[in-house]
Amino acid sequence: MTTTATHQPMTAQEVTRYIVDKKPLFILDVRNEGDYNDWRIEGETVESINVPYFELLDGVDSVKDRIPAERKVLVVCAKEGSSVFVAEQLAETGRANVFYLEGGMKAWSEYLEPVKIADLQGGGELYQFVRIGKGCLSYMVLSDGEAATIDAVRMTDAFEQFAAEKGALIKHAIDTHLHADHISGGRRLAMNTGATYWLPTKDAGEVQFEYEPLQDGNEIMVGSTPIQIRALYSPGHTIGSTSFVVDDRYLLSGDILFVESIGRPDLAGLAEDWVGDLRDTLYGRYKELSEELIVLPSHFGRMTELGAGGQVSARLGDLYMHNPGLNIHDEERFRRTVTENLPQHPNAYQQIRQTNMGKIAPTADEQREMEIGPNRCAVHDK
Repeated sequence: MTTTATHQPMTAQEVTRYIVDKKPLFILDVRNEGDYNDWRIEGETVESINVPYFELLDGVDSVKDRIPAERKVLVVCAKEGSSVFVAEQLAETGRANVFYLEGGMKAWSEYLEPVKIADLQGGGELYQFVRIGKGCLSYMVLSDGEAATIDAVRMTDAFEQFAAEKGALIKHAIDTHLHADHISGGRRLAMNTGATYWLPTKDAGEVQFEYEPLQDGNEIMVGSTPIQIRALYSPGHTIGSTSFVVDDRYLLSGDILFVESIGRPDLAGLAEDWVGDLRDTLYGRYKELSEELIVLPSHFGRMTELGAGGQVSARLGDLYMHNPGLNIHDEERFRRTVTENLPQHPNAYQQIRQTNMGKIAPTADEQREMEIGPNRCAVHDK
């Protein structure tokens, strides 16, 4: 009896594991060429080609020989429908190991992978939530039945469910700055759970809602154990950007410092005004901190920044040796780099900022559309 090859769904979580575990995966992306060039699934062991869906309406003969034999092939589109159609056609040619991305790139953009960073000294835990399709990184500190989130994204169910599984109540929702590349979930978490929402005072001049002012030196306790989240004023990406030292071992750097790059100062249209603050933070304030601190940023820009288990982190002293943005010693060259050598603006960044201020209230579908695409918060010195 012969069996017919068939196509199967693959979830965003499963694709994430392929990337993190460095398992080979071949992707046939059937979106338009422009969308593919702007933003696609990448990884050290991921190979992909782009053949728009409309070119495959009459069959897959033109593409089947471009797919390596015996490799798992994942067909990807924006929302799922087109990839199901193409995957079915590939399976009908007799090819095995054909999958389609469940939920399409929409699901890829929204998936969060929780990664444990460490057990903390007082008995708590620190987790990083990797939004692999968008490059966003959020955090949760857990201790003695309480939790605090830092830079939570808008998919707040993931944080609420995770805290519940850990037997913890979310008591604090904190943003390191007013975000421009993604919609914050901090205020919604506070509304859903009764948590206190913290926002840097200097970033909150136009916000339309109540918040707890976050200022240099604030100490936020989580649980009854001495796990302190200590605020460190670190302007440059925004005028209010605030970093956190957690458990005296971890530096949550927001969008000021990344593993392979540094933050951009222009998303509020004030690059020339803020470039000096950025340099002072990176070459002054951070230099006074212990080199042994583990830097945990709020974004990553390249898959090469993913470490063991998907964790994105680096020792501060190592970054001062190897991060190009921390080794531009000429002040004028630094100024040119962070004001002229900039990537394209994040998609709909002005509307995202207005949403995070509470000035507009887009629907869930509108919010999803506003965020589609890669994050572009970094300056890479070339």
